[in-house]
Amino acid sequence: MKQKLAVFYISVLLLLVLVLVGIFAPNQLESVTAGLQDFISNAFGWYYLILVTLLVIVCLYFLISPIGRLKLGKPEDKPEFSRVTWLAMLFSAGMGIGLVFWGAAEPLSHYAVSSPTGETGTAEALKDSMRFTYFHWGIHAWAIYGIVALVLAYFNFRHGEPGLISATLKPIFGDAVKGPLGKVIDVIAVLATVIGVATTLGFGAVQINGGLSFLFDIPSNFVVQLIIISIVTVLFMISAWSGLGKGIKILSNANMGLALVLFVLMFFIGPTLFILNLFTNTIGTYLQSLLQMSFRIAPLDPDSREWINGWTIFYWAWWIAWSPFVGIFIARVSKGRSIREFVFGVLLVPTVIGFLWFSTFGGSAMYLEHVKNISISGLATEETLFAVFSNFPLGMVLSIIAIILVSTFFITSADSGTYVLGMMTTNGSHTPGNRIKLTWGILLAVISLVLLYSGGLQALQNTMIVAALPFSIIMALMTISLIKALYKESKELGIGQIKRRKQ
Repeated sequence: MKQKLAVFYISVLLLLVLVLVGIFAPNQLESVTAGLQDFISNAFGWYYLILVTLLVIVCLYFLISPIGRLKLGKPEDKPEFSRVTWLAMLFSAGMGIGLVFWGAAEPLSHYAVSSPTGETGTAEALKDSMRFTYFHWGIHAWAIYGIVALVLAYFNFRHGEPGLISATLKPIFGDAVKGPLGKVIDVIAVLATVIGVATTLGFGAVQINGGLSFLFDIPSNFVVQLIIISIVTVLFMISAWSGLGKGIKILSNANMGLALVLFVLMFFIGPTLFILNLFTNTIGTYLQSLLQMSFRIAPLDPDSREWINGWTIFYWAWWIAWSPFVGIFIARVSKGRSIREFVFGVLLVPTVIGFLWFSTFGGSAMYLEHVKNISISGLATEETLFAVFSNFPLGMVLSIIAIILVSTFFITSADSGTYVLGMMTTNGSHTPGNRIKLTWGILLAVISLVLLYSGGLQALQNTMIVAALPFSIIMALMTISLIKALYKESKELGIGQIKRRKQ
């Protein structure tokens, strides 16, 4: 029993050390993570860009390849969830809080505060802001999630391997993954997951606090954020107790419903024609410049490089750190789907939804600044969305819906996180015990608070980038392992060889 829970005990011990350092030496923790973040961003920025772009290429290949016909499971397996519920669950787990937090704030920041091309406040800066926002939240982000989820689902459901990151590397390392090497791999995955989820929960707490502060003058500080996280922790633990088929399923559908209501209201109340024109124009510029943006590292331009480190490298690290959590969760709910349907659903559908979301909320924010000359870019990031709402009809209604939406996304992410961490630390069990999930729920909340206490949003971002680097190496190995296994199976089944036989 202890051997099976070795990953759990080792991970909890290491994370408790992080918690203690954060409580008793918060300035030192912030200083160390900032130094590491700076080093990793400068020394490994090129590596992140190349790795993530290669993952996109691999996913697109699976989309058009004959291999895409293979099912993630046995031939007779059927999907457990309807397609709508499936998309809702993966979207809630994959992007939830981030979309609400950055929906208006990121495009506005690129336009008015710090432009990726160095020019702010112009029509060109407005269009550049959208294509770079699309770049950060589009197919590159979902390719990171998609490849991890695809690898896990393939080995777990088609080959009967445990739902563990280490088990997916068997084609490379053989039975060594069942020993100490496998434990090290799984511990790294757990640590990346905890930091990724805790960071996102921190963003959620700050966003809720920002909304309450903007609307009701409630102070925006650590004490209020502590109260918010404590309340939400109780709620998501109740949801986690009810199981995957009840709590997360119900909340995911509720999230999508609320998000749809908020989106539709903003789309029609906001500058609808401006949003449609902006979306159409910037989709084109995004596609035209996708290759250039994918490899943009600015080696001779320190200002542009600083922007890339603070935005693009941060996002790639965020998605990588979140990928074990989102990957395992998406894999768990994707049994019975073909590889082609999986890639289409995970890579393209959420990307289009995200583009529409940012065009609506980011476009409305930039419309206020660029067309109406109403300045909101000087506000705190977490207050930007609520400032946008305040300049349109039904502003208070929109703000309250947004706060509820962040709260439900918060609960869903934490609920999913406790399930996935429970699965990762109980030898891949699809039904981890409630005591294990309770432990992870409390740890996620505490680590989120420690990171906020030690340095706020900046500490969250620093720690994210540090946690992502070791797992990125594992993710590259997982991709190689999948390609190797699929190549072997396709040869055995004669996939892709039919035309040659006919000839």
